[in-house]
Amino acid sequence: MQPFVPSGYITLGLGTLFFTSRKLSVRLYLLKTVHLHMEKFFSFTALEWIGLGLVSVFFTIQIIYYSVIYFRPYRLEKKQGVDRFSSAAPEPPVSIIVYARNESFNLQQNLPALLTQDYPGYEVIVINDGSTDESEDVLKLLENKYKHLYHTFIPQDSKYLSRKKLALTVGMKAAKNDILLFTEANCYPVNTNWIRAMVRNYAPDTEMVLGFCSYPETKGLFHKLVAYDNLLSGLEYLSAAIAGHPYTGNGRNLSYRKELFFRNKGYRNSLSLHAGEDDLFINALAHKKNTRAEYSRESLTEMIPFNRFSMWKEMKVSRAATQRFYTGGVLTFYRLNTFSFFCFLIGMIGLIVAGCYGHLFVAGMAVLLYLFLYLTKAIVLRKSSLLLNQKPLTGWLPLLEIILPVFHVYVRLYRVFRGKNDFTFNMGR
Repeated sequence: MQPFVPSGYITLGLGTLFFTSRKLSVRLYLLKTVHLHMEKFFSFTALEWIGLGLVSVFFTIQIIYYSVIYFRPYRLEKKQGVDRFSSAAPEPPVSIIVYARNESFNLQQNLPALLTQDYPGYEVIVINDGSTDESEDVLKLLENKYKHLYHTFIPQDSKYLSRKKLALTVGMKAAKNDILLFTEANCYPVNTNWIRAMVRNYAPDTEMVLGFCSYPETKGLFHKLVAYDNLLSGLEYLSAAIAGHPYTGNGRNLSYRKELFFRNKGYRNSLSLHAGEDDLFINALAHKKNTRAEYSRESLTEMIPFNRFSMWKEMKVSRAATQRFYTGGVLTFYRLNTFSFFCFLIGMIGLIVAGCYGHLFVAGMAVLLYLFLYLTKAIVLRKSSLLLNQKPLTGWLPLLEIILPVFHVYVRLYRVFRGKNDFTFNMGR
C-alpha cells in the first residue's frame, strides 16, 4: 500500500527544488563571470610579462644592496652592542696630523677639540700650507697654551709636487709616534674619546683604521645633497672594509702607521696627481688583514658645512680624477647599484604608463614595488644616519637619489670640457 503524501507537500518540494536550482544557476553564473574577469585581468601581453619580470629583477637587486650591503655597518654595530672602553686596553702614543690652508678661523674654532682629548701621550702637528691669512698667528697663540701642539710651514714656491702630499709627508716625518691620526682644519671630533676609539682597533697586524666624518644638518637642497652623498659614500667604504674588501676612505678621519707609509715609499705611485693623498693610498695598501673600520659614536668627526657649491664641486672633481686609478672591482660594484636603480625607475614608469592604457593591475604592481623599495631605503638610511651622527633625509630621498647620479655625470662632463687638470706642473703628461 502506497503511503499517502499530501499534495501540498509535493508542491512545496517542487518549489524548493526550483528555487534551489535557480540559486545554484545564479551562483554558477557569478562564478563563471568572476572567472572570466579574473582571466582577462591577469591575461597580460608578452611585453607586460617581460616588463614585470625585469622590474622585479631590478627591484630585488636594489633590496639586496640596501638591506645587505648598506645596512651592514648598522647590523654589525647592533650585533656587537655598546663597546665601552676598557681601562686595561693599551694606549700607544699617537701623532695627530692636521692639514690647513688659509683656515685661521677653523683652526681657532676646531683645534681646541683636538688638543683637549681624554688620552695620554699624544701630539698634534698642524701643517700650514702656505697660508696668507692669520693662521700663523693663531697657531703661535695656541702653542703657548698647549705644549703638545706643533706646526710647520710649507712655502709657496713648491711647484713641482702635489702641495697637500708634500705637506702631509713633512708632517709625518716630524711625527714622533708610529700611529698617525689624520683630520683637517675644517673638522673636529665630536667626542673627547676620539683618539681612544680609533686607536683601540690596532692589533699587531693592524696598519690602517678607516673612520667616518659626518656632515651637519644645514638648511637648503645643496646641503641635503652633500649630506646624502657623504652618507652613501661612507656606508660604501665602511661596508666594504667590514666585508674584507677595503678600497677607499676619507682623510678627514683616517689612521695608519707611519712605518706603513715610509715602507711603501709614501705617495710615490701618485705623486703626479694633485689629489689622491687619502683614497689612492688606501686603495693601494689596504687589505683584509691590515685594515679595520671604526664608526662608533666616540670615533666620529664632523666637518664644517661648505659655504659654496663650487668648493664641493671641485672636491668631487678631484675624487673623480683619482677614482680612475682605483684597482679592484668594488667601485664598479657600487656603480652597478646606481645602474640597477635607474633601470628599475625607467621600467616602473613604463609599466605605469602601459597600465593606464591596459591592465591597471600592472600599474598598481609597479607603484607597490616602488613604495616598498622606498620604505626599505628609508628605514636603512634613517637608522644608518642616526648611527653616523647625521640628520635623516627620509622626505628628501626620492629627489636626492635622482639628483646625485645626474650630478656625478655632470662632474665627469665638466672635467672633459674644462680640461683634465689632474696632474701636477711637470708630471703625468
